Amino acid sequence: MTRFIVFDVETPNRFNNRISAIGITVIEDGEITDSFYSLVNPETHFDYFNTRLTGISEESVMYSPTFPEVWGKLEPIFASGILVAHNAVFDMSVLKRCLCDYNIDWKENAPYLCTVQMGRRLLPKMSHKLNVLCDYYGICLDHHKADSDSSACAEILLRYIESGADPSQFIKTYSLI
Repeated sequence: MTRFIVFDVETPNRFNNRISAIGITVIEDGEITDSFYSLVNPETHFDYFNTRLTGISEESVMYSPTFPEVWGKLEPIFASGILVAHNAVFDMSVLKRCLCDYNIDWKENAPYLCTVQMGRRLLPKMSHKLNVLCDYYGICLDHHKADSDSSACAEILLRYIESGADPSQFIKTYSLI
């Protein structure tokens, strides 16, 4: 079975080009096998809206690693499987912008899967907001917390697979250059 790297990022402001937190949940052989979470010092300002939404402020990330410092831990995880996110285009675009802003060369393209897109095909008559799907499946969620969001997204993906969905039909490629 495929290895899925389910991730979620929180951003400090409306520009969505920096990360203030990242959560990762790893799925192997249909089981959650690992997780990772870190606050990230985005080295930029925080908008009030983002701080209120996520609870993350300049003060809370003051002593956290910057993106290049945390990338050393992220890269081996990200390189080991198919990236997955809920509304993946957002999370993939933030990742791409961080790599670009910090002049980090990784790879030109990354395979990814979006659980929103998958859900629209599998459950066409319902909302595909993360909190709505968590309520539907009985999954615990502390929304807009990167570790909880990535874990919830992983659980949703597992529910889709358990219902007979073939994730390989939903895999796309995201350009990172």
